[in-house]
Amino acid sequence: MGANLLAVRSHNSALVLDLLRAAGAQGISRLELAERTGLTPQAVSKITARLRQEGLAVEAGRRASTGGKPRTVLRLVPEAAHALGVHLDRDELRAVLVDFKGAVVGERRSPLDLGAGAEPVLNEVARSATELVTHVLRPPDGTLAGARTLLGAGVALPGPLDHVRGVLHRVTGFPEWDGFPLRDALVRRLGVPVVLDKDTNAAALGLAVGSPGLPPGNAGGGCGSFAYLHLGTGLGAGLVIGGGVHRGARTGAGEFGHQVVQLDGPPCGCGDRGCIEALCLAAVARGDLAEAARVLGAGAANLVGLLDIDLVLLGGRTIAAAPEAFVRGVGAVLDARARREGGRAGAVPVRIAPGGERGVAEGAAQLVLAPVFGRGEGRATAEAPASPGR
Repeated sequence: MGANLLAVRSHNSALVLDLLRAAGAQGISRLELAERTGLTPQAVSKITARLRQEGLAVEAGRRASTGGKPRTVLRLVPEAAHALGVHLDRDELRAVLVDFKGAVVGERRSPLDLGAGAEPVLNEVARSATELVTHVLRPPDGTLAGARTLLGAGVALPGPLDHVRGVLHRVTGFPEWDGFPLRDALVRRLGVPVVLDKDTNAAALGLAVGSPGLPPGNAGGGCGSFAYLHLGTGLGAGLVIGGGVHRGARTGAGEFGHQVVQLDGPPCGCGDRGCIEALCLAAVARGDLAEAARVLGAGAANLVGLLDIDLVLLGGRTIAAAPEAFVRGVGAVLDARARREGGRAGAVPVRIAPGGERGVAEGAAQLVLAPVFGRGEGRATAEAPASPGR
């Protein structure tokens, strides 16, 4: 299934699949698909016939027409494909399995020591992923590669890293990972395609493709411009601009926590001094959440000033422990900035990101799914070696 689905992932097929997903259980007719994609009815018929042959779409009844015979509607088949999302935090692993529509159908969570070295971390990823997939999908051979509908695994962890090559850089606090080809190592261990990205980028992607009510994006859907600020064991940002995740030429965009705001400030794990991350985490450690929120707000105001974004979303376990305090504190800094500038639109709104503590893991699964629906890029995917039956 995985190899076959990748083969149908053309631009036009992605347009049709995305509309099928958005239509939900009520489905959408071929004529509506043609009207909304700009494709000819003949092209839509060929695409939908192929999707039905692949088992990705089915007929979902008939709908009354304003003229002529009733229209047959099609819907996506959620159980036709699945993706694994893995969030590697500094002290915890969280894995989710999602169906073709992105709904979570299984979850695992376990302690993790990211500083223990590659072998223990790879072993824990393999164990958790295999347990999750085999419990839900029950592949006959008991392996991830044997799960016919599993498209692959998205893996997200703290940066910096090289998203295209799947290689880690000097993860703050864990310099021993510098240069480690994590994606390729996981492909060998799991036996399925793997996509690697920063935790904040994965979460931002999940929000952009799966959260109604966020700022509108381009004609293809998705969100406009927002910043997702993640405060947990570290501090980072995921940036969505024009409906797509902005990673930068070297995947360096969003290293939000290492803005220097106090030249003679305390040392940071990155080797600099006075970084927002160091100041914010120190305030959290001494229980001064108001100061932590004020520092976070200063960083958010810098982003708003630089990028003119529409919305600031807050997430991560530290935020989840005191959401109102952080929304209030960050919002106060942005309000003060807006008053100084005298803009007519007012302050950029601040909200808690949907998805809770598993938002990064769900976003990691979207690293695999989103390109199928034309919502992401597939060039950073490493394929698993061919095996019988795949």
